[in-house]
Amino acid sequence: MDTNFVSALGGGSGIDTTALVKQLVEVQKAPQQTRLDSKKETLDAQISAYGTLKSSLAEFQAMLEPLSDNDTFNARSVSFPETDVITPAALDADAQTGSYQIEVIEVAQSQALAVNTAVDDKNASLSVSGALTISLGTWTYDGVDNDNPLSFAENEAQTSLTLDITTDDSLQDIADKINDADSDVQASVLLVDGNYQLMISAPSGEDNALRISADDTGLSNMFAFNETLHANVTETQQANNAELKVNGLTVFRESNEIKDVIQGLEFTINKASPGDKFTFAITEEKDTAEDAIRGFVEAYNTFYETAKSLTGTATDAETNETSRGDLATDGSAKALLSSIRSIITSSVPGVSEFNALTNIGIRTQLDGTLEIVDSEFTAAMADNFDEVASMFAPQTSSTSGYVDVSLGSYATKTVAGTYSGSITTAPSKGTVIGEIPVLPLDTASPGGDYTFSVKVDGVTSGELTLSGSFATADDLRTEMQSLINNDATLKEAKAFVDVVIEPGGEFKLASREFGSTSNVSMATAGAEFGTSTGLSTASVATNGSDASGTINGDAAFGSGNVLLAKIDTDPYGLNFTVREGAPAGDFSFTYSKGFAGELSSLFDSFLSSTGVIQTREDSINSQLDGIDDDQTSLDRKMTVYSDRLTQQYLAMERIISSFQTTGDSISGLVDILPFTATS
Repeated sequence: MDTNFVSALGGGSGIDTTALVKQLVEVQKAPQQTRLDSKKETLDAQISAYGTLKSSLAEFQAMLEPLSDNDTFNARSVSFPETDVITPAALDADAQTGSYQIEVIEVAQSQALAVNTAVDDKNASLSVSGALTISLGTWTYDGVDNDNPLSFAENEAQTSLTLDITTDDSLQDIADKINDADSDVQASVLLVDGNYQLMISAPSGEDNALRISADDTGLSNMFAFNETLHANVTETQQANNAELKVNGLTVFRESNEIKDVIQGLEFTINKASPGDKFTFAITEEKDTAEDAIRGFVEAYNTFYETAKSLTGTATDAETNETSRGDLATDGSAKALLSSIRSIITSSVPGVSEFNALTNIGIRTQLDGTLEIVDSEFTAAMADNFDEVASMFAPQTSSTSGYVDVSLGSYATKTVAGTYSGSITTAPSKGTVIGEIPVLPLDTASPGGDYTFSVKVDGVTSGELTLSGSFATADDLRTEMQSLINNDATLKEAKAFVDVVIEPGGEFKLASREFGSTSNVSMATAGAEFGTSTGLSTASVATNGSDASGTINGDAAFGSGNVLLAKIDTDPYGLNFTVREGAPAGDFSFTYSKGFAGELSSLFDSFLSSTGVIQTREDSINSQLDGIDDDQTSLDRKMTVYSDRLTQQYLAMERIISSFQTTGDSISGLVDILPFTATS
């Protein structure tokens, strides 16, 4: 037999079974792997595209911020002359426009008192003790040389301070106690001709002059500056108000830092210059708003082109080949872009006129981008600037002069529109009223118990004592208000009162807080105090009340003088401040987020953790996770398939090897058979 059939089959290692198995596995795996790779590539591209879309949205939203700020449309410019009399400090966005003429007659200055007692060691004990009381108010001087203080009217807006001076205290210790107190009074120890003196100063303004008294003779002789004793204290500078004329109107201010004469303009008076008049003008500065609007149009076009390239198709002008964006088949991305285009072309809710971009010359072109028609835009900015501002920036309005509408912490949830409201109860403050008219009073004669204490907003003062001679009921009113509001316990709790005289002459103590927790009552009242003031523990006390009413038909939550709309209703997020004495009745109010606000709110919803972009990204990532699982499953199946083929070919190898061994045996047998053996 010439041919060995076993050798012809490749006997044993004649076949590369490893390569053969690999090729068979690749052929089996290829269609499924291609499908997974294609799907993963598409999803990866979509994730990347959503990242680009999200970044583009955020950049566009940042360009909206100036348009959602009313200050952009209230920008002002001032043409201020060169002068060393006053220096402009700040110009607010809503400064009152107009032409102004200013003349500075006097500058404000603070009172300064020098204690004549001089010591060679500022840290040595002065050996005096007692309570040192410093009050702020207005001095009336004698008509002789205008140097001697005659009478003092306490400043109700300021709080006095009482210092506990001990025998161990030095001049420096007393200065430190004054400076450490909760007061605007300041003290310093000066070295004068080799000795130390105490200088005490107050804030500027004639209503902030100092009155110093003590309950100890030694302390009083050293530091007192009052109606009866001031010989040992020198007034080195009298308190004085700034005096200036604005457009011919005389104005007085306590400070040289003028902030409230011309609305929105702050300036500093440097020196008096009577007869020196200078003029300037505050005008609207529209360039800021115009730049912001043009910036918005440019930003929108950039965003739109980016979004369009991601969600649409494009044709190459040279090759005429059409390509699709990575989100061209993504319904969520297309709906997002459609929502933005809808706002761009719609009217702004809550705005009656000039409520769409087309009203100010901004048109949508055929390719979806925006274009500014300069002639129309320029005319709108020149002739209807306020309406343009109302269209872009948030606005609130109320038909009631007793109700102010403002944006609250949750205004992002408020739905723009016009709504109705109703006031049922106006807010009020807690009060207590005396029974009899108040007359002039001299507590020193005939003597008696003039102590009292009050409870304000749930906080009870310490024992207070009326002392002194009061020529008028208003003098007594001022003293009582000062005593109460300077009480340490009430000051710490910020529980203050206003003491007023009723038309019938009775005293009324009113809390400065509105609401049902606002209350004032007489905790204690000495016999003579009650007889003189008409106030006693039996005096009629009335608690304050919270504002109440409805907002858009739902009962509002009232707290003090503020009403809040019902949670999760359309007006929720707006605050309504109701003035005292507001009559019961209906009113209406309007809220507009403005064009920029509406668009920004839409972007917030898109970019939030539960928004359409995050939801879509989560879905894509979930699909990618599924592909990873499918890949793992496919790899596992192919491994099993490869192992099965390998085992089959190994079995084949063993069979072929067995055939080879048998063939060798047969060949040897043939050689020894008769008639077949070789010679």
